[in-house]
Amino acid sequence: MSTKSKPRTKPPEERREDLMNAAERLFIDQGVASTTIEQITTGAGVAKGSFYLHFSSKEDVVDGLRQRFVDTVLNAIRDAVERQANGDWSGKLAAWATACSRGYAESARLHDIVFTDVPPPTQDGLADNVLIDHLAQLLVDGGDAKAWAIDDARFTAVFLFNALHGVILDAAKKGLADAIEPKIVAHCFRLVGLETA
Repeated sequence: MSTKSKPRTKPPEERREDLMNAAERLFIDQGVASTTIEQITTGAGVAKGSFYLHFSSKEDVVDGLRQRFVDTVLNAIRDAVERQANGDWSGKLAAWATACSRGYAESARLHDIVFTDVPPPTQDGLADNVLIDHLAQLLVDGGDAKAWAIDDARFTAVFLFNALHGVILDAAKKGLADAIEPKIVAHCFRLVGLETA
């Protein structure tokens, strides 16, 4: 006596990721405006109605991709910083700058789509986001450990993030991201008063 097994369906979180992955590929290949919801669902291998269980519109998918972009960069930064020895503040700052630079450089086209082609509703992220929060805390912790002395860790974090962000995206478009990473780290060091090699 044979029993047929029921087809397994993916969990909702996995289905959502499939839709976002398909949308990301399509947005990069042909832009957001030229991509249809049907193309996204076809690319994800789901019925068109499934799209609306997870997203209300293409702009909603862009919001999801924007958040995933930031989370991915933040996770890479955290991992890089945590791999440095306790007390190695210059190593931690260099790891932060390098991981952030690479995160932006490796996904520069996606960044342009989710932050420029379809901009967020406000520009608040340039002064207030989780990447700046992480850097500000690193600067506070390094200051507490007497690794550097800066007057305002938050201001310095906002300044560093925006400078790094602008320079690395420009370099990535020109294929020069790897070449300027050492310059970015050196400038970060100078700003907090660390010696550069």
